[in-house]
Amino acid sequence: MAKEDLVEFEGQITELLPEGRFRVRLENDHEILAYTAGKMKKNRIRSMVGDKVTVEMTPYDMDRGRITFRHRDAAPRVGGGQRPVYRKR
Repeated sequence: MAKEDLVEFEGQITELLPEGRFRVRLENDHEILAYTAGKMKKNRIRSMVGDKVTVEMTPYDMDRGRITFRHRDAAPRVGGGQRPVYRKR
């Protein structure tokens, strides 16, 4: 296995932690510490508890990972609409 090879898993966010980190429970009931990937930060993709995510991990450290994708839910999010536009009078 080459050094650049990554392993991908599906999981669910169980806890929000400070500094953009999350506790994620994988499909095989293993819990890891994960952070959001740069593209998700750049595009301001928000993740909440209960979201299903794809995590990529290096085979050398199976306790940490990077969230690369948040799967969409069928139900709409509550309270996450656009900001109101305030105009000068």
